[in-house]
Amino acid sequence: MAAPNKGRRPAGGQSRPGRALALILIAMVALTGGMFWSGHTTPRLGIDLAGGTSITLKAKAEPGQESAVNETNMNTAVGIIERRVNGLGVSEAEVQTQGRENIIVNIPRGTNEKQAREQVGTTAQLYFRPVLTVADGGPQVAPSATTSGSPTGTPSAKPSSSGATVGEKSATPTATATTQGRAVSEALKAPSPTPTASSSASTKPKATDTPTTPPAADAATLALQKKFTDLNCLDPKQRAAAGQGVKPTEPTVACGEDNPGVWAKYLLGPAEVEGRDVDDASAGIDQQSGQWIVDMAFTGEGSKKFQAITGKLSQQADPQNRFAIVLDGEVVSAPSVRTTLSANAQISGNFTQQTAQDLGNILSYGALPLSFETQSVDTVTAALGGDQLEAGLIAGAIGLALVIIYLVAYYRGLSLVAILSLGVSALLTYVIMALLGPAIGFALNLPAVCGAIVAIGITADSFIVYFERIRDELREGRTLRPAVERAWPRARRTILVSDFVSFLAAAVLFIVTVGKVQGFAFTLGLTTLLDIVVVFLFTKPVMTMLAKTKFFGNGHPWSGLDPKRLGAKPPLRRSRRATAPVDAKEA
Repeated sequence: MAAPNKGRRPAGGQSRPGRALALILIAMVALTGGMFWSGHTTPRLGIDLAGGTSITLKAKAEPGQESAVNETNMNTAVGIIERRVNGLGVSEAEVQTQGRENIIVNIPRGTNEKQAREQVGTTAQLYFRPVLTVADGGPQVAPSATTSGSPTGTPSAKPSSSGATVGEKSATPTATATTQGRAVSEALKAPSPTPTASSSASTKPKATDTPTTPPAADAATLALQKKFTDLNCLDPKQRAAAGQGVKPTEPTVACGEDNPGVWAKYLLGPAEVEGRDVDDASAGIDQQSGQWIVDMAFTGEGSKKFQAITGKLSQQADPQNRFAIVLDGEVVSAPSVRTTLSANAQISGNFTQQTAQDLGNILSYGALPLSFETQSVDTVTAALGGDQLEAGLIAGAIGLALVIIYLVAYYRGLSLVAILSLGVSALLTYVIMALLGPAIGFALNLPAVCGAIVAIGITADSFIVYFERIRDELREGRTLRPAVERAWPRARRTILVSDFVSFLAAAVLFIVTVGKVQGFAFTLGLTTLLDIVVVFLFTKPVMTMLAKTKFFGNGHPWSGLDPKRLGAKPPLRRSRRATAPVDAKEA
């Protein structure tokens, strides 16, 4: 005769269901408290529900480069714009091509909507050009020169502990004299500080050097001189037109804002380093000056170019020892170079936190391969999306009501467990969606609402699988407590396999699709994971505890577990005793 198995847990048993219930309760309280503490008590809404801005951009090619407007460059531009906007924290931004030369950008209403609108069409063509001369921003070249220090707002450069510092403003004036009033013709005739020409301190050109210009270049020199002299950087139209359509290999003119409202104009040589040579850029605060700066790291090839040009510029006199950082035809900063710089650099200027972060964002994600002009900017209202959301919520409520009616009619008392589990799942879903808004920029759109509605059926299916396994055990003649524990391992396997298939489908859908369909896939995957959490930490422990009550344990007709209604067989313990040796009296 076998020894009694005292203390042995039933197969699939759970000795302390209170622990699991306490764990999920703590998680719910913590998540809910975090939601209220963050101040975001409602999920962020997508553009179809909250409204926002729809921008239409039209690609335009430079003269002679009409073939640049092609599918490859358009797709590249879509990817860059999407990364820029999402880099600002405006998620659910929808960027897609329309036709051959148009890009549609839908930006939902949010905190950074304004900044996103400003950056979507910014070409971000970045060039490092040597400065030939600089003057006040007005239409006349000032003849005077300043010898006491830098001109107002002129940045300087100095090495930092982490590498070279480019464009950091110095509180103390520089020792070199400025040549703001130098004649344009002399600047154009002066040798350009290109990295292909070797120079040293002994061969450094002086301000009085006036090399001759070949006759073939006289016409271009005079035209550029006149353009520089007539340029009025105080006029927004002239500022925008300065330098447009000029190839990187050609000299050009540009405007730059030294201080708010104080403009300077620059005569610049051919570009020596391009934006594609920048590997990474980020905003930060300079520890010495306390000003906002942009840290840059160059690629391997870019480091070589940057080191070569700064090595040549450091041998020149001011302002020809400076290079201009030109972004989309405008001088962002024009630091002077006192020493050879290498792989890392800093841009400083009149940056605020927002402008420094915007510039770092643009440089990090790259320049657009095409120029774009804004065709239209439309404000999207949430009226249509609100009507659709209302219709979707009504449909979801009807579906939920039908599920509850079915559960009550078929499972009776067990329906209470299912309804409570659905409530816990809904609460967790809502709180997590509210927290994911500020955390990762998740925005709830109509497809995401549909995914949540579909999840009702997935969650209810898990309950039904477990309930039916329990009923199967009762039909075999077992009592409720062992039936609950013996049914759990088989139901658990079925639930895990079913949820794995649903989650895999959601993951594949999220990866291979774009736009709003990803919202459906994300919500479906999230609710599938929550279904496992709720079934394991709530539904199963609750059933274990209810099996100890008289209402469910004795098989009350309204419990949904009445052995008679289920057609249960005689108890298994009687059949087992009949097979064992017994005496005549027991027989």
